[in-house]
Amino acid sequence: MRLNAWLARAGVASRRKADELIKAGRVTVNGEPGQLNTFVQRSDDVRLDGRPLAKQQLAYVLLHKPAGVVTTASDPQGRPTVVDLVELPIRVVPVGRLDADTTGALLLTNDGELAHRLAHPRYEIDKVYDVETWRQPTDVQLEELSRGVALEDGPTAPAEVRRIGGARLELTIHEGRNRQVRRMLEAVGHRVKTLHRSRYAHLTLEGLEPGAWRELEPSEVERLRAATRDS
Repeated sequence: MRLNAWLARAGVASRRKADELIKAGRVTVNGEPGQLNTFVQRSDDVRLDGRPLAKQQLAYVLLHKPAGVVTTASDPQGRPTVVDLVELPIRVVPVGRLDADTTGALLLTNDGELAHRLAHPRYEIDKVYDVETWRQPTDVQLEELSRGVALEDGPTAPAEVRRIGGARLELTIHEGRNRQVRRMLEAVGHRVKTLHRSRYAHLTLEGLEPGAWRELEPSEVERLRAATRDS
């Protein structure tokens, strides 16, 4: 594991701030100054300012993100963050993002390797959204969404689309671009009124009120690992 990821998992700092600590020469691995390209093994002795560090236990959290909360570890504008909502002694960070106004299922973890795999489009992790638009989309527009639409950063992959009723639809995507669902709807002529992620991979929000969270069961973590395992 790369040194900055190891430090993040140890709860020392984010990867970006860990890079700053490494550049400042404050981190050693087996008595030698750590470098940005240093890889850490399980048996290695990692220290910060001479103080031994132990890798934190892995944690996996499912949060029902409420509206008005930002999906970052900290916010310069002082808005509440998803990390503020999770009261664990272990530092966890969100996997991907949901807009401040978007609600629903959000996974947080300190397992950097799994988080990276879950975010990679090659593994086609389902992200299921309940979308309400201001006007009722036509069947032709829903077909456009299902085939994939052209965005300024390239065409999207095909999506699964199901009309729930009126101006509400269920949209399943496997990518995680910035504001992707909103931009996809805009590409076919609609603005999103409300957006809620009802499912992430196999994880649903059953039993979780907005703002509530729970740790995943070992079997749920294993399913996530299986979904991102190279065949």
